Amino acid sequence: MIQENTILTVADNSGAKIVRCFRVLGGSNKMHANIGDLVVASVQVAEPRKLLKKKEIVQALVVRTRAPLHRKDGTYVRFDENAVVIIEKGKRDPRGTRVFGPIPREIKDKGYDKIASLAQEIV
Repeated sequence: MIQENTILTVADNSGAKIVRCFRVLGGSNKMHANIGDLVVASVQVAEPRKLLKKKEIVQALVVRTRAPLHRKDGTYVRFDENAVVIIEKGKRDPRGTRVFGPIPREIKDKGYDKIASLAQEIV
């Protein structure tokens, strides 16, 4: 589960390396984000000469969490890190052109087909 002030790694090549979540989107009482939820984050560490710079405010889609994800078939999926993909504000398209690491199939089920197609591996 992702909450405010959580440090997240970025799983794409948009230029940001590490972001800090400061708002979970989805209503005033929504405190935690899971896989497939949107968060508003601030770039903490960025690569030089890239699209995103430090202190920029971005919207991101949570693609991996350390908290286990329970599936309807009874299995659990858990990742080693908390990771996000930076997306365009108001759209469902990623800002980067590549997505690194495994992506759960729930991302495609929630309508983020472009991110799922860019992923190296879908689990």
